[in-house]
Amino acid sequence: MSDFFSWDGDDLIINCHIQANAKNTAIVGLHGHSLKIRIAALPSGGKANLALTAYLAAQFGVRKNEVALLSGHTNKNKRVKIYHPQKIPDSLSEFLF
Repeated sequence: MSDFFSWDGDDLIINCHIQANAKNTAIVGLHGHSLKIRIAALPSGGKANLALTAYLAAQFGVRKNEVALLSGHTNKNKRVKIYHPQKIPDSLSEFLF
C-alpha cells in the first residue's frame, strides 16, 4: 500500500504531482509519495486546477463540485479531496486496495 492517498471516512484524499501543459490528460503513475497526473491545460489563471478537478471527477464518477483542492493552488504538488468516490479508475485500483 502506498502513502499517496488516505481515506477520511468515505472521502478520498490524494497527494498529486501535476505536470501542466502536457500533450494529453492522464494518470501517469506514482511520483515519490504522490500520484503523477498530466494535465493538458496551461497552469496560468487556474486553468490546470479546473482541468484537474474536472478530470478527477470524471475518473471517480462524481460531480465537479465533489472534488476539492485542499492545498497547492499555485504549486505542482497538490492535495485533492474526492467526496464519496463512486468508482476507482482501473489505473489506480492496484494502489488503493
